[in-house]
Amino acid sequence: MVSSITRTPGISGGSADEAEGLGKGIESSIGLNFISLPANPLFGTDGIRGRVGELLSAPLALQIGFWTGIVLRKHATQLGPVILGQDSRNSSDMLAMALSAGLTAAGLEVWYLGLCPTPGVAYLTSISDAIGGVMISASHNPPEDNGIKIFSADGGKLPQLLQAEIEAGLRGKISAIAKVSNCGRHYSRLELVGDYSSALKKPLNSGLNLQGMKIVLDLAWGAAVGLAPSVFREMGAEVICLHNEADGDRINVNCGSTYLEILAATVQEHNADIGFAFDGDADRVLAVDNTGRQVNGDYILYLWGRHLQQNQQLPDNLIVSTVMANLGFEKAWQQIGGKLIRTAVGDQYVQAEMLRTGAMLGGEQSGHILCRHYAVTGDGLLTALHIAALVKEAGVSLSELVDQSFQTYPQLLRNVRVMDRDRRLGWQDCQPVQQAIALAEAAMGERGRILVRASGTEPVIRVMVEAANAELANYWTNELVSQVQQHLMD
Repeated sequence: MVSSITRTPGISGGSADEAEGLGKGIESSIGLNFISLPANPLFGTDGIRGRVGELLSAPLALQIGFWTGIVLRKHATQLGPVILGQDSRNSSDMLAMALSAGLTAAGLEVWYLGLCPTPGVAYLTSISDAIGGVMISASHNPPEDNGIKIFSADGGKLPQLLQAEIEAGLRGKISAIAKVSNCGRHYSRLELVGDYSSALKKPLNSGLNLQGMKIVLDLAWGAAVGLAPSVFREMGAEVICLHNEADGDRINVNCGSTYLEILAATVQEHNADIGFAFDGDADRVLAVDNTGRQVNGDYILYLWGRHLQQNQQLPDNLIVSTVMANLGFEKAWQQIGGKLIRTAVGDQYVQAEMLRTGAMLGGEQSGHILCRHYAVTGDGLLTALHIAALVKEAGVSLSELVDQSFQTYPQLLRNVRVMDRDRRLGWQDCQPVQQAIALAEAAMGERGRILVRASGTEPVIRVMVEAANAELANYWTNELVSQVQQHLMD
C-alpha cells in the first residue's frame, strides 16, 4: 500500500449489517424513487451513460450515489472510503458533487481526486482500503453525454450482481431500512493522483527510458491533460502536445482516439517517432506510427503480446480480445504459436474472460488494453508508455514493427444513430434487418463475417463487415446500414 493512501478521520466504523441502509426519513429526504427511469437496464457495458439533462441529472446521480453506497457497504468486509474522480466535461462537477452527496448520505467517506484518468481511480481504489471507486466520465462520447463508472474494492468493474442491486434500489424494488449512526464526509485528496503517476513509471524505471524519442500526445481536452505530458517527459521523451487543456466544451470533438487525422499530420510535420491519442478519460489509446499510419488495438495487442511471449510472460501464449478483432490479427497470432479467445464487445467481458482463463493480456480493437502484469483495468497511459518502450528497445521504427506483424482484412464499421432506446436495444426483433444479415452471410460464406450490435455506450447501432476484399465489405456494409436506417430510425 502506498504510504499516502491513509484514512482521514471523520467516519466511524460500522458493520455490514448496520450498512443495509438508512432510515426512511433520510431515504425520503433525498428524494428516492421519484425519478422516472427507462424500462431498459440503466447499466450498459461501461456503467451508466447517457445525455445529460435527459437520462443523467443531478437528482439521479444523488440516488445512484446513495444506492451505490448502500450496496458497497453491504458487501464490504470492513468500512472504508469511496474514491471519486471525474473528467473535464462541463457536467462532471455537478454529477460528482451529487454522487458525493449520495455516498455521504449513505454514511461513507468520499475521497475526491478531481480531474483524473479512469484507470487512476481504479488503481488507487485497488491499493487503498477503499470499498469502491466511482468515475464520472462518458469516455469517448461527445461533450453533451456523461457517465458513471463504478469499481469494486479490487479496482475491477463492479460485478453485474451488485449493479443489479443498485438498480433495484433506484427502481424502488428494495428498501433501505436499517439505520446508519453517522453521515459521511467529503475530502479533497488531489495529491493521490501523484501515487498513480509514480505507479505508471515504476515498471520502466528499472532500466529503460524514452530518451531520444519524440512523441506526440493528443489529450482530447480530457482527463489526462495534466498527467500524461509530465509522465512522458519524466521518462525522458521529447513531448509535443495537442488538445492539452481541460475543456468541457471540446472534449473528444475532432480529436483524441476517435479522430486521429490531426495527430497523424502532427507526427509527420515534426518527424516524430510515434503519436498517441487518448479518449476523454484516458482508459483507451490508439497510436500513429512515424509515417502517420494509424495503429489500432489489434496491432497493439499483437506487438505487446509478442514481446511478452518472447520474455516468457504470456501464459499459454493467450490473448483475449473481442468479436471485433480482425481476422488478419488472429491468423498471424496463431502462426507464431498464439491463441486468441474472443468475447462480446466491452472491456468488462474481456476482463472477465482474462480472470477466468488466467490470461495476462487482452483488449479491444478500439484501444482498451489490459495487461494484468501492471494494471487492474484498461489503462491508456500505461499502454502508451509500454508501447513506446517496446519501440525504443526494438531499435527500429514503429512502422517497421507494424510491417513485420500482419495485414488486416478489409473491415468497415458504420454507426447508425438510433435515438429510440427501445428500438435500439431491441434491434434483434426487427425481421427485415435479420433477413438482410442472413442474406449477406450466405453470400460471403467463408470470405467474410458480419457483426451488428447495439452500442452499450452510445445511442447507435454498429454495423461491421469484414471481407476478403474491400469491394465486398463496402457492398454489404451499405446494404445493412440501409436496412437499419429504413426499419429502426424514426
